[in-house]
Amino acid sequence: MDSSSAEVAHDFSPMLKVYKDGRVERLLGSDFVPPSLDDPNTNVRSHDVVISQETPISARFFAPKIIDPSHKLPLLVYFHGGGYVIGTPFNSAYHNYLNSVVSTANVVAVSVDYRLAPEHPVPAAFEDSWASLKWVASHAGGNGSEDLLNRQVDFKRVFFAGDSAGATISHHMAIRVGTEGLPGLNLEGIVLVHPYFWGVEPRGSEKTGARERSFLDNLWRFACPTTEGSDDTMLNPAKDPKVGSLGCRKIMVCVAEKDMLKERGWYYKEVVERSGWKGVVDVMEAKDENHVFHLYNPTCDNAVAMLNSIVSFINQG
Repeated sequence: MDSSSAEVAHDFSPMLKVYKDGRVERLLGSDFVPPSLDDPNTNVRSHDVVISQETPISARFFAPKIIDPSHKLPLLVYFHGGGYVIGTPFNSAYHNYLNSVVSTANVVAVSVDYRLAPEHPVPAAFEDSWASLKWVASHAGGNGSEDLLNRQVDFKRVFFAGDSAGATISHHMAIRVGTEGLPGLNLEGIVLVHPYFWGVEPRGSEKTGARERSFLDNLWRFACPTTEGSDDTMLNPAKDPKVGSLGCRKIMVCVAEKDMLKERGWYYKEVVERSGWKGVVDVMEAKDENHVFHLYNPTCDNAVAMLNSIVSFINQG
């Protein structure tokens, strides 16, 4: 065996390792849970769809098992997290979480499987996500390839959501809606859970030492080799002149007290509010919790409270 097969070139534990022979070992988020026609805990059905074969993009759909055919439901488009290097809608954490959201909110959800770095460096994740949204919007007239979207979705009530890197994607997709438009689709709001925003200069009481800052800086450069650094507009909204063009009317940001990205979530509210954007942005902070705690402890009080707040955000007029 070539000795390079065991030599580590990049170590981003506990997320992934890349070996000198090019092999990528993803340490989290790669387990697969099949879709279900009837989840016994939530009464949610799910199925998988190929959005694009040329550029391999797929998604998992979630919907209440029983839907009144005369009543169309809001649509939630979800982008998973994982630093652009790990994660999939098909693993247990995201499958179970989307089941809970769909059951509690009574919505249809599309969870997007975008391509990951390093095999597909950023901005591939952004471009795949936008391609997915254009495919979703193509159903607004009722003539698309996915019957669930044609029949059961109210395209006047669409929301984007995501956690960590997926929250960052949701933010950028909202900007593209505002600057480029998605005919037939009305984006009501976005939900950003523990968004992966960063920057060169520390913010507020940001509790990150040199090791943590180095990890986040290097992870970003690894995922996006063409970047100029952590003030890239894809990572730092404060540096983006388009931030005031968000194509929605309301934003919910969720942060966690012990998350090293917490201050970035609060700062995002400041940035958006002074950008000239005309909507409303609110921040919810979970005490004594860490990054994406809700995926690993979904029944704890803070996770339930956050889920209920997200559901209220979606269902409020």
